[in-house]
Formats: sequence, C-alpha cells, structure tokens
Amino acid sequence: RLQEEAAEYYRGLRVPQRMEEALNALFPLRPADLYGELANYFTKFSKAPVICKLVGRKVLDGVGQPTLEVEIYCIVQNYEKRICSTVMSFHSQTPENALPETVEADEKERNDSVNAAVEWVNESLNTMLRDLEPVDQCKIDKMLGEYFTEKVEEKKEIQKQEEEEPEATRALISCAPSATSLPGKKKAAKPGKKVAVAERTIPPAEPVESVLCGSLAIGGTSLAIAKAGATISHIPLYLHIALLKHDQDSPKEMTVPLPMVTLLNCEKTSPAKLKLVKEVLLIPPVQLSLKQGIEKILDIQKEMMRLLEPSGKAASPQLADSKKGRAHNTGKKAPPRALKRISHLGCLITGCDNIQQPLLLMQTACNNLGLELGKDMYLALNCAAHELMDYVEGKYEIVTGTFKSPDDMVDMYVGLINEFPFIIALIDPLRKEDRQQWNNISCALGSKCYLIAEEAATYISKLKIDQNINIPKCSGVVLKYINQTKVSDLVELTGLLDGQRHVTILGSPDGESSDDSFVDLAVGLGARFIKLGGLSRGERVTKYNRLLAIEEELAKNRTLRKANLELIPVAEESQPENHLSDVLPPQKQDSLPQQLSQPAL
Repeated sequence: RLQEEAAEYYRGLRVPQRMEEALNALFPLRPADLYGELANYFTKFSKAPVICKLVGRKVLDGVGQPTLEVEIYCIVQNYEKRICSTVMSFHSQTPENALPETVEADEKERNDSVNAAVEWVNESLNTMLRDLEPVDQCKIDKMLGEYFTEKVEEKKEIQKQEEEEPEATRALISCAPSATSLPGKKKAAKPGKKVAVAERTIPPAEPVESVLCGSLAIGGTSLAIAKAGATISHIPLYLHIALLKHDQDSPKEMTVPLPMVTLLNCEKTSPAKLKLVKEVLLIPPVQLSLKQGIEKILDIQKEMMRLLEPSGKAASPQLADSKKGRAHNTGKKAPPRALKRISHLGCLITGCDNIQQPLLLMQTACNNLGLELGKDMYLALNCAAHELMDYVEGKYEIVTGTFKSPDDMVDMYVGLINEFPFIIALIDPLRKEDRQQWNNISCALGSKCYLIAEEAATYISKLKIDQNINIPKCSGVVLKYINQTKVSDLVELTGLLDGQRHVTILGSPDGESSDDSFVDLAVGLGARFIKLGGLSRGERVTKYNRLLAIEEELAKNRTLRKANLELIPVAEESQPENHLSDVLPPQKQDSLPQQLSQPAL
C-alpha cells in the first residue's frame, strides 16, 4: 500500500519522467560531478524562494554613528538561507557650522530613529513581507509605502493629542531660521543712507522637512529586497535595477557614471576666511576609462599634498597658467597648509582666504603633472549656499565679513566661470528659495556649466508625489537614497528626469557605510554622474572599487557604452513657478564648449 502511494505521488509530480530526461541529457556529457549536474538540472523545477525572515539591527557607519542594517532570509529548496544584507546611510540635515546643542539634538534624534527602524523591521515588516517573493520589487515597495503612510497618520494623531501641551515641548527647532522670525535684529540704516529693501527682502527659508522616526526601515528594506532579488536571479544588482527600470527589457549597453571625486574640503571655520566653497571636485574626461581617470586623480591628489606641505618648499599656486583659463598672479596670499587632515568625505581639508586660492592651487598641481584643466580634467564646485545665508543681513556670507545679495551671487558666479572656464559644474550655488536667481544664473551660465541642485532639491518621495514642487531651474539634481526612499521611487523618478532632460547625479550621504549597493543603483538607473566623496577612507574607496569592477565586467561583456558630458543648456523660465514636468527647449549646439559637446559613443 505504501509503495503504491509513493509511486502515485512521484508520478503525479512527474519525477520518473524528469529523472529519465535528466539522465538522457547528461549521459553524452559524462560530467565529472554527476550528482552536482543532477542537482543543477532539478533546481529549475524547484519552487521560487520566498521571504521567511527579516532581521534589523543597529550598526555603526563610517564615522562611528548608529545606522540600520537589514538582513533578508528566504526559504530556498526547503531550507532557511541568509540571502543578503544592506546597510543604510543615515542622512543628517544639520549643517557643518551648526551649534553644539543642535548637533547634540541631531545625534539623539538619529539614535531614536535607528532604534525605531530596527523595531519596524523586526516586528511589523518581518510579518508583513513573509512568504513574498523578493523578485517582486514593485509589489513589496507598494506595501512598504502603504505601511509608511499608516505610520505618518499615526504620528499626526499623536500630534493632535499633544496640541494642548506647552508649545516649547512640541516645536521643532529649525537649523536655518526664517527671515521673518528675527524681528528687531536687522541693523538700523545710517542717517542719509537709503535702505536696500529689495536686497534685504529675501524669501524666508522653508521649514526643514520633518523626518519620521524609523523611516530608515523603509529604505533599508526596499534596497535589501532588491539585492535579494538580484542574488536569487543570479545577476548583478545593477542589471537587476536596469531591468526594473526598463520593464524587464535588458539594455544592450550600459554606461558607468562619471565620478565627481572630492579632492578638497574647504574648512569654513576659523582661521579660514573662505566660506563659499564646501568641496572642490574633479571630473575626468570621457576619453579616459574610469580606471585611467581615477589614476590621474590620485596623481593630482599626491601633488596637492606636496604643494600643501608645511615646509614651504611647494610652488606658489599663483604660477598656474593654462590655455583654457589663465590665472595670473593676483597678489593673494597662499592658502593655509592642510595639516594633512582627512575629512569624513575622504579628502584633504584646507582653509582659504578667497575663492581663487583653491582653484589656482588645483591648476598648479595639474600643470606640474603636465595636465591641462579643461582638457585633461574638469572641476566642479559644491557651494552649499544654503549654509551661507545670514538671515539678519539678508545676504550670503561668502568670506568672513563679506556679504552678497542673491543677485550679486549670480554676477560673482558669471565672473568666476569666465575666469576659470574649466569649472563645468556648480552644485547648490544658491538656496532653493532664490528661484528668480536660479533662473538668472541658468540663463547666464546654463550653456557653459552644469547647475546642479543637491540640498536645493527636496526629498525624493516628495519629488515623485508632487508635480508642482519647489525645484529650482537647473541642469539636474543630486538624488540620495535616504530615509523612506524606495528603489521603485528612484526608478520612477530617474525615468521622469530623463524624459525632461535633467541630468541625474546619485550622491552618497555624508554618513557613509561600507555597503556598495549604492554604486549598482547608480549604474542600473543610468545616472550621468556619481558623487562618492574622496579617494580616502574605506567606506568611500569600497564604492570606487565596485565602480571599477562594474566597468571591467561591462567591458568584458562588450556592453560598456562611453559616458557623455554633453551639456543641455537650461532655458529661461516663462513662469515663476518651477515644475519638474517643464520641457526644456533645446539650444544651438555651437553654444556649447567644444570639450563638453562630444556625443556618446
């Protein structure tokens, strides 16, 4: 009786038939590991892996701060198996020049958020996603989004119940006070002097967007699911992301994003005077492979360290002279020595007295190596203008004691690009609130360099949901995978940006981990640039190594397409409102710098 049941059971599952097919197929091959080949043959008939467990834990990032790790376990061929893990990078909204009490409050909020995220993963999300297939990214992301919405509503209900409590215990302190919140602090005008009302009346800072405590769990889980889906499908994560973006249609060629490598972090605190520039970045030309570009940048970094030696033997940066932009001796002081400190961004820290000093220093380093800026290497500046606004003066403090209105800032940038035409990108040259000035600078410089919004762009989730968003008129935006961002959000948003001819840059948050999934995201999404910081610190170098490995793999498979540096000039807005759905009319090709107008190969 038992034998009959067994025979019926196996026949019902077609085991004898498939066994015969397997033996017939393998006999001509006579594999060395017969049972291994049999296992491989029968694997295709096994059930698809399903999620059985999510594990969240608190770990430390590259600067020793707490963040979230998410592990995915699946049932694979009747056994529980750990598939992958991912570590989220925590994004802080606290600027570098924040007060100590603000930093302390931010650290407490961060710790609470990570603890809440760990609880979400281990309890609610663990139960909610059980028995789902990790390859079904869209379905899982939709469930994560609905769960997050429920948590937001719960938070609103709690806030309603606390409305009667003293306001001081409920108000969120913004890092950047609004202009209207500082009555009586504006300096009185001197007798007989006209008050520049137009310059002082600036748009107030928008309130810092609140981050729901625990939201890290949403982004961490979504990315971990994507990584698990790629692992189960036996394909690289970047290809898995590309298939999601192109509706499972495998792209014939893929591009490795051009790196924006941070070389200098300009210190904004005393004794340094220059506040305008947060980062000086290098961008290799498209003619070089990624490996060749990084090698040249490493050579420039070594030469920069030599020039910044405290011995005083280094050449003066005022000696720089190039065909693309002659920087004559202006009589400025040489920049202070770097003291060989390394920023958390993985680059050298130095202080300068004016904007020309770091640029002349960079020019000298390149000239000493026989490299010409504007041909063999390009520069980008991260201005981080949102950190410069003095709301009492109503102006930007670009150098200690030197203030400029938003209109003056536009004029300054125009002069700077004319003097140093090898600068091909300005990141956050203005606050996002200064819309008219973004429009003005786009008209003036949009055909000469990329105008990129980083902090000036809002959160990815809001960019995706709301079409009438507060995004300045710009060439492109820096997207960061933070908080409740989901992989599906990035896929949808980058498709929208591509359609409107905005350049996509994927940028890593300041608090980095050694997880290199972010690089695969950038490649799979087809980002034009990737901003990873400098070529120091393990958590940053790990990502550059991953980028190099992907380039090598694509080249080996003959699916590598050359990167493109072609500028798409930004047209003037016809209306004051900025919409992500605006279509930018093309301008004539001959208005582009020759080096930047090369077509993609």
